Amino acid sequence: MSNTENPQASPPRALRLALAGSVLLMIAAGGLFWYASNMAAAKRQHNHDEIVVNIHPHSCEPNALTVPAGRASFRIVNRSERAVEWEILDGVLVVEERENIAPGLSQVINANLQPGDYAITCGLLSNPRGTLHVTPTAASDAAARAKPSMVAFVGPLSEFRVYLAVQGSALIKAVTALDQAITSGDLGQAQALYLPARAAYQRLAPAAQRLAELDNRINARADYFEKREQDPAFVGFHRLEYALFQQRKLDTAAPIAQRLLADVSELKQQLLAQSLPPEQLVSIVVRNLNSLADVRAASGEEERYSHSDLNGFAANAQTAHKVVDLLRPMLSKSAADLLPDIDQALGDFDSQLNALNSADGYVSYDAVSAEQRQQIANNAKALATALNGIDPALGLSGL
Repeated sequence: MSNTENPQASPPRALRLALAGSVLLMIAAGGLFWYASNMAAAKRQHNHDEIVVNIHPHSCEPNALTVPAGRASFRIVNRSERAVEWEILDGVLVVEERENIAPGLSQVINANLQPGDYAITCGLLSNPRGTLHVTPTAASDAAARAKPSMVAFVGPLSEFRVYLAVQGSALIKAVTALDQAITSGDLGQAQALYLPARAAYQRLAPAAQRLAELDNRINARADYFEKREQDPAFVGFHRLEYALFQQRKLDTAAPIAQRLLADVSELKQQLLAQSLPPEQLVSIVVRNLNSLADVRAASGEEERYSHSDLNGFAANAQTAHKVVDLLRPMLSKSAADLLPDIDQALGDFDSQLNALNSADGYVSYDAVSAEQRQQIANNAKALATALNGIDPALGLSGL
């Protein structure tokens, strides 16, 4: 008689393997759950100091804040149905901002705040402003006492002031030509002249964006107005861009162009009247580049009617070059190791933009692929990161 194996006495090999696999999967799932739980807890712990601000269609909650001096994080939650912005203002000057926060989403603003009282904007430009009170701390008092000598920064700041004056004059000249073309009724000429006028503004943009009210008249997009393109408060470059490239008619453009000319003339005056602390020379460029990387490059919404975004990106890069060149002698002495990374980042950004340029000008941004846009954003972010190392190297990071 053969010794036939009882199938009930010993499970088949495949079943034993399946059971073992199930146990391993359960162990792995438990491990993943433990890891995810700990990561979530760590994230909650990391973010527990964030101040949450909810933006509703016509108000913010809360709209009166008090924080200690130093680093503060604000999580801005958009509970309205349109993209919004949130800003911290010191008088007429923008301290920090986050723009184009999409409906239903949130973004974080990290700010290094000095003691004092600030205003905060809330979504639409017509919404009531809030208040931000920053109380002094022992650390902020110590930082004020430890400020480095400003003598070394007199030269770079003076030269940057000359740069602003020259670029301000170029902007006025370019907008004057644009205004004349519009007044004469020449649509084609006006469209052509929009580009150099816009580039002239973008070279000033890092400094101009500090002047909240004036910059909103010159540069605000339709999104930030109750009635969008039809809102009477929507003026400036983008209102002209809408008339020239979307409506393709000039019947309402003349008064907008004349007001823009008055506003850019005032812009030059204000830029020269406002003092620029040394710790903001680099930070205004970094903020501009971060905006380019986080919002403008991917969306193409900055020049949504003319698709001339690359024209503006190149102008922003020119100002970044200028600031680095002004600080290069100081960096060569105290932080020479930073310069190779900064120059590499500048070169990478320039190369990416130059690849999209020709004798006829930059390609239309609606022809730029999503992959190319992402690369532009990556290069802008890398440049912002490299520039962020300048202030600590020059003893300005605690100010």
